[in-house]
Amino acid sequence: MSVKGVAVAVMPGSAQTWLKEAVYRRNCGLDPSRYRAELKRWHCLLKGRACDLDHPRSMTDKINWLKLYDSTPLKGRLADKYLVREWVRATVGEDYLVPLLGVWDSPEQIDFDALPDSFVLKATHGSGWNIVVRDKRELDVAGCRRRLEGWLKRRQAMKGGFEMHYEFCEPRIVCEQYLQDASGGLRDYKFMTFDGVVQFAFTVDRGPDGVCRGTYLPDWTRAPFEYICESRCSGDVPAPERLDEMLAVAERLGKGFACARIDFYEVDGRVYFGEITFTDADGLAHFRPACYNLEFGDRLVLPSKKPFKGVML
Repeated sequence: MSVKGVAVAVMPGSAQTWLKEAVYRRNCGLDPSRYRAELKRWHCLLKGRACDLDHPRSMTDKINWLKLYDSTPLKGRLADKYLVREWVRATVGEDYLVPLLGVWDSPEQIDFDALPDSFVLKATHGSGWNIVVRDKRELDVAGCRRRLEGWLKRRQAMKGGFEMHYEFCEPRIVCEQYLQDASGGLRDYKFMTFDGVVQFAFTVDRGPDGVCRGTYLPDWTRAPFEYICESRCSGDVPAPERLDEMLAVAERLGKGFACARIDFYEVDGRVYFGEITFTDADGLAHFRPACYNLEFGDRLVLPSKKPFKGVML
């Protein structure tokens, strides 16, 4: 069992929160020359094995390599949930964008009275910093502002995984239209691409019992493997009605990037872009059976090393 597994088993939630905060604050004070060593330490603590950054072969090790040696300003702009909209508009068209209700530099600027009954708030510069509001009447506005303010002060890269491209994002808040599909929630369709070629896809459903994922080949036959991260495997999910369109758009958006995960929603017969992610699951996902990690690692061609803000990490 990894150190993380032991900690989750024996430490109360408050202690785990304290430990995560201590790691974050420590990382914020590190000299960049330490990032590589600390990334390897973090990976070993969470996964129970070393991460090979010298000669990476598996897909997940290569994703961790990309964090240090391919974190460019372009990736930061496209990981930014506001700035990416212009790129999507120019590359595949306005129709794929979830309608935008507002963008602000501070939560104090948000006029909640002017927003519709349902909406989604997101911090632009990280992962998972979202507030889904299904009924505004039940929203604790003061608490919402505090959460957003806290997120704006945080650096995604320093949480432990050193996803350095997030350092190029611009911390802001966006508000998007609330979407719901036929599942009663909002299912994610996520397409893993290597230089624009779709390798496999997986669905993500979030419910009261947690997160469920199912993995599929590009033709939507169930894959002979599962690609999972802190989630349960779902039963078979029907192919999206507009699968061919999703595949085509994923190929266009993923072209030119060694590894990019392109996310979509399908609502009322329309395809919406969700986000583009360059370091899926912070490099912590795993394959079952594990041999597919090497199979897809062989397909993932790493680019030449690039310095981060002038420093070769």
